[in-house]
Amino acid sequence: MRAVVLREFASPLRVDEIDLPTAGAGQVLVRIVASGVNPLDTKIQAGQAPHARVRPPAVLGLDLAGVVVAVGPDVTSFQPGDEVYGLTGGVADLQGSLAEYAAVDCRLLARKPGVLSMREAAALPLALITAWEGLVDRAGVSAGQKVLVHGGAGGVGYVAIQLARARGAEVYATGSSSSIEVIRSLGAVPIDYRVSGVEEYVGTHTAGQGFDIVVDTVGGPTLDASFAAVRTYEGHVVSALGWGSHSLAPLSFRGATYSGVFTLLPMLTGQGREHHGEILREGAALADAGALRPRLDPRRFTLDTVAEAHELVARGAGAGKVVVDVEA
Repeated sequence: MRAVVLREFASPLRVDEIDLPTAGAGQVLVRIVASGVNPLDTKIQAGQAPHARVRPPAVLGLDLAGVVVAVGPDVTSFQPGDEVYGLTGGVADLQGSLAEYAAVDCRLLARKPGVLSMREAAALPLALITAWEGLVDRAGVSAGQKVLVHGGAGGVGYVAIQLARARGAEVYATGSSSSIEVIRSLGAVPIDYRVSGVEEYVGTHTAGQGFDIVVDTVGGPTLDASFAAVRTYEGHVVSALGWGSHSLAPLSFRGATYSGVFTLLPMLTGQGREHHGEILREGAALADAGALRPRLDPRRFTLDTVAEAHELVARGAGAGKVVVDVEA
């Protein structure tokens, strides 16, 4: 089969012919139709993501949507012909989705939302699972809460807004002036972070009390701003990018709580993979109910033009999620 193979970190990606995998115990063989491109993919290629534990040569690609063509021993949850999506590979020793086929742990998959195309479904898994683990699993988002999402027009932020609203929260989101309308279109109150500082928007939108939940999808100084924006005592900050050195004093003085999210952990350890499948099933139900949709960059890429897709994502120049059409 054809696959995009990383031979060395920071080297050009190229299409090679590699062996077609077979479905082992607990796996299904998926014919991949589309592969979502994430910023993490570009960091892995550049050798800047040691936490992903990739050793070249490797097939990259985290997200996929496709069709089951064969099932391994003891697999009863899927059958040939099922349309599926998931966050399935591209880290550790798990083959990525920039290939025509992949043998995938069935626990990492769910049936594709019926209302979404393959391209749309491939845009969701990493962002959906990250947002769900932060908002639902860690912070327990519920109706009536005020939620602040930093980076509301980004991949995870875009999904987090919709997820919080679907669970009845009142949502606010930061972004630059160019993303204000995107945030507003999702039903969130936009905050231009270049115009309004933390103290100002906390005062305007929470009467100085702080937000019940703050979701950080940006990291760095934005995580520090999150500590200053959260509600006293009951507030909860969640971040998928809490990797730097930060003072916890602002959070501690508020008596608030912090949780980190590391979405790759079940893929790296083999533990908790069933929960990824559960989240994807919940996400599919939300999508089919009209409460969740991805935002796609309109440009089209194939396996032969993956380098262009990676370059676009690395520059942060995508107008939504960049997706590669694996199957012509």
